[in-house]
Amino acid sequence: MTIEEVLAFEEMQIFERKSIGIEPKALAIPIVAFANADGGIIAIGISDKAKRIEGIDFEISKLNELLRVPFDFCNPTVKVELEKIPCIDFRGRENHVLLMHVEPSPEVHANQADEVYLRVGDKSKLLPFDERLQLTYDKGERYFEDKPVPDAGLDDIDMVFVKSYIDKIGYTKTPLEYLKQNKGFVKEKNGITQISTAAILLFGKNPQNFFPRARIRFIRYEGIEEKFGTEMNVIKDVIFEGNILTMLTDSIAYLDTQIKEKTYLGQDGRFVTEEEYPKFVRQELIVNAVTHRAYSISGTDIQIKMFDNRIIVESPGKLPGLVRKDNMRHTHFSRNPKIAEFLKVYEFVKEYGEGVDRMCRELESIGLKAPDYHTNAFLLQAVIYNSNLSKTAIEIENMAIGDKKTAIGDEKTDFIIEKLAIETLRYAMSKCNFSEPTEKNIFRVYEEIETNQIFGAPEIKVILNCATTTSKDIMKKLRDMEVVRGVKGRGKGKYRFAYKSEM
Repeated sequence: MTIEEVLAFEEMQIFERKSIGIEPKALAIPIVAFANADGGIIAIGISDKAKRIEGIDFEISKLNELLRVPFDFCNPTVKVELEKIPCIDFRGRENHVLLMHVEPSPEVHANQADEVYLRVGDKSKLLPFDERLQLTYDKGERYFEDKPVPDAGLDDIDMVFVKSYIDKIGYTKTPLEYLKQNKGFVKEKNGITQISTAAILLFGKNPQNFFPRARIRFIRYEGIEEKFGTEMNVIKDVIFEGNILTMLTDSIAYLDTQIKEKTYLGQDGRFVTEEEYPKFVRQELIVNAVTHRAYSISGTDIQIKMFDNRIIVESPGKLPGLVRKDNMRHTHFSRNPKIAEFLKVYEFVKEYGEGVDRMCRELESIGLKAPDYHTNAFLLQAVIYNSNLSKTAIEIENMAIGDKKTAIGDEKTDFIIEKLAIETLRYAMSKCNFSEPTEKNIFRVYEEIETNQIFGAPEIKVILNCATTTSKDIMKKLRDMEVVRGVKGRGKGKYRFAYKSEM
């Protein structure tokens, strides 16, 4: 990396600049945040606001203090690799900027004050207690990527492919040296060579010999429902295997062949041809599934289910880390950071955390709804529709504010439309004397209902799989707490959750 590249980078999920004058305890915050997330680079010797090049060569005492931060101010110690790059400082002197390369860690790290931070976008977020516990759980799940694969050896690694990869990233040593010296792909323990799960999935000759369901399956159905037995309506069933890059490339290329095109007369009088699903959107769904699936769940594969009106991508594992349906457009957490970094080299992963937001924008720009996400047992389902007329069972009333086709009318809002925070709901409930089962039911409804989704007692009944009396009671309690707002024009008893700006 050159000084020009360091100056050109914007601060983001995996990059930050810091002045040489930063206090050690302040530097510990981004180091901890990067280690708890996807890792990252901290450039020291450049003011983070003005991008003034200060350098480090003439501040030896201060530099030595900062070099001790990963050891003395982080608990447990954070693994950091150091790199110096030459520069000319703002006084015109030859100097250097220090790059701290922070590795993603399988442990949860805190600073001296026992505060846990997580990198979210270009900020280091202080985690409250419940999110800290969730991060601890997800770190344990993330560690699976680093686990040694029983019975795997160097003969199971495709060294020719490793060579092509290291050529792409500019690594000048041998493939074996790369595997042994980077990311724990190959380790020696008690005289035995250990190959990590990530190494087999990324560079293995036949990864399915060790992980039989680490594959992608494409299923095409006739119609809009999945049928079984004598009514089975599967018309295509294709399985993609190999290393992760091969599976991803082949499955994306095959899905491209299944996409319909539509032609219409544009406003300028010319014919315009569009695909029913934008290319980036359908590719990103598969990339996300491969990048973030829980490879520890070995009983099923990634499935791409294509119906006449929608595509469903099913991936083993729930939403990773602190990602939730309401924050996923701008919150990122890699369950498998080594796989994510590998795919970034091949430009399948762009900037961390960008993909979902871009999918939503591309779909909305052509009048389609944003992707739906549902958790079904241990599977995460991502759904895109080729028409606004397509909706799931509990979303029949789900329309966007401002759409002239909605029953809400032509309401205009000059504030950010965002569902009330869960803390607001907790506060409202704390003033009531609800039973524990009732509180759990209310939280479940909150989790399932999206911003702007219109719902009532019938939808609550579907979500909770409960009696009509129970669903009506939950709806009444939401009204009494004043956390919902009535919606006119959709019939009696239809509501949406209040916006943050309305509370």
